[in-house]
Amino acid sequence: MSLPVFYFVFFGVLTIVGGFIGFVKANSRASLIAGGISGVLLLVAAYCLASGPVMMGRILALVISLALAGRFVPAFLRTKAMMPGGMMSILSIIGVIVAILTLI
Repeated sequence: MSLPVFYFVFFGVLTIVGGFIGFVKANSRASLIAGGISGVLLLVAAYCLASGPVMMGRILALVISLALAGRFVPAFLRTKAMMPGGMMSILSIIGVIVAILTLI
């Protein structure tokens, strides 16, 4: 398993788990739905990078990472809370970097 594939599987699973935790702790259906959808899309991107249409996986990983960074980086800068904003900001920025490196 290549590093980008491993990273996006890891990122996808953590995003799904985080959405579930947000639902349990704050009864937030939005967290559950958004975390589930973005996590599954990251897993699809990892699958595509591993065995499917590689370019689709690269683009999907980049788009989802950018969307999550756009959501969590401003929230982290505003609240300075490490969970979930800080962790998701770091994971998203790393995701953007990894996705760009796979495109180069």
